[in-house]
Amino acid sequence: MKISKIGEFGLIEQVIAPEFKELVKKHVTGIGDDCSIIPISQEKAHLFTTDMLVENTHFLRNKIAAYQLGFKSLAVNLSDIAAMGGQPLASYLSIGLPKDMEVEWMEEFMRGYKDLSEDEEVPLLGGDTTSSRDAIVINVGVTGEMARANIKRRSDARPGDIVCVTGNLGDSAGGLQVILDELPEDQVSGRLLDQHLTPYPHVSEGLWLARNQGVHAMIDVSDGIGSDLQHILKASGLKGHINLEQLPMSLELQQQARIYNWNPLELAISGGEDYVLLVTIHPDQFDQTAASFRKHFNRELYPIGHLDRGEPGITYLKDQKEVRDLKEGYQHF
Repeated sequence: MKISKIGEFGLIEQVIAPEFKELVKKHVTGIGDDCSIIPISQEKAHLFTTDMLVENTHFLRNKIAAYQLGFKSLAVNLSDIAAMGGQPLASYLSIGLPKDMEVEWMEEFMRGYKDLSEDEEVPLLGGDTTSSRDAIVINVGVTGEMARANIKRRSDARPGDIVCVTGNLGDSAGGLQVILDELPEDQVSGRLLDQHLTPYPHVSEGLWLARNQGVHAMIDVSDGIGSDLQHILKASGLKGHINLEQLPMSLELQQQARIYNWNPLELAISGGEDYVLLVTIHPDQFDQTAASFRKHFNRELYPIGHLDRGEPGITYLKDQKEVRDLKEGYQHF
């Protein structure tokens, strides 16, 4: 059977995870969430995450500057720590490079990596370098810690929860469309490109949300809400209802969508790589949490739907009517 038949998550659930289930000790969270969680005391837990970027799968070398790729390589991993509500502590970088790469390219890559490291006070503590035949391969690991009482797992969502996001959806996918279609770069398309090439992880937002008791489950939007929300629904055994009119989309995305005949809803749902946080909040505490979030971060916490009991899956609604046949997120293989 080909891997493409079961897909990325089938590969993880059917082949990889079962082999190690019995080795995972009690109170340790392994495969199946944004980070592994290892308790180190009664109060604190250690977090670890790792992510890989492969040339021609995750990026095109001639379409992203070395600085941007270095920045983004760390950002996507910090976003996983943010999704647990954790504080990142250190990173580890392993990179495979073709032998004909210029030293100056690597210097720029590391400059981008360092700038985000300094912003978030996350030192690089190690890793590995090796040669590759023709493609750049990047793997970053990030460690973190947090109070065990504040951990937000995918399985912690509850019926009635309001589903929210901490920022706009679809901008990164819009930036990718600009690249793939070789569209002219101006102030509007440039903003979408920035969101795709140098996304900023919502670490501060994750730390803040984790301290709020009304917040139940969190995940970062890496593959699109259509895919990432499914992880929460499956882990929590719930059904999701998403109101398409409430999806936050930037004016820049909507403007470019009109000009180039994009479907902005599909970009917002399935585009991915926005690296905002998707959060579920107790309905009785949403208004207070949203008001406090607005005061603290000077922007909105956007409600986009709610959860209910039922078979895990997403129902999309527009004008209170169900919408079908929407593309629901990126999958490897």
